[in-house]
Amino acid sequence: MSSSSPQGPATDALPGAASPEAEPRSLRLEDWLTVIVMAALALITFANVLVRYFTNSSFAWTEEISVFLMIALALIAGSAAVARDQHIRIEYFAEGGSALRSKRLSMLGAATVALLFGVIAVLSVRVVWDDYSFGETSPGIGVPQWWYSIWLPVFSALITARAIGLFIRRSRGTVSDAAPAHQDAQP
Repeated sequence: MSSSSPQGPATDALPGAASPEAEPRSLRLEDWLTVIVMAALALITFANVLVRYFTNSSFAWTEEISVFLMIALALIAGSAAVARDQHIRIEYFAEGGSALRSKRLSMLGAATVALLFGVIAVLSVRVVWDDYSFGETSPGIGVPQWWYSIWLPVFSALITARAIGLFIRRSRGTVSDAAPAHQDAQP
């Protein structure tokens, strides 16, 4: 990871865009988790391809681990998107109208995301408890199912915390700060 950001037409077109150095260190957690999960997925898949090519059989555990890692990756990426205020929205409504309206819609979006993932975190704790107490095992390799399901409430709580942080940042910011930083400059 380079410590200098490239300058040129792509970065000059985004006047409010924050450089990677300007991001809080806490946002780098998701970046590193993404790198680790993607590397693990690539290694597992590559090892399975080599084994399958040379032996005409495959590792049985790779599919189960890969599916788990892809779900974890989606949750980690969701957390990063919320933390950077790049989650899905209808830009016509989010960027149209006054700056105060954009700020309020951004706050509503952050509150809704926080509520949704807060509910998911709370309800998924019950799923983890059921997996643990009933001794559920995974279908592929037979490890305890809660080894996989424990991460849903953890990552949902992380997304909830990121959404609450975004809500607080948006509520403290001035009305002129409400416009998303990734808005393209019009020529």
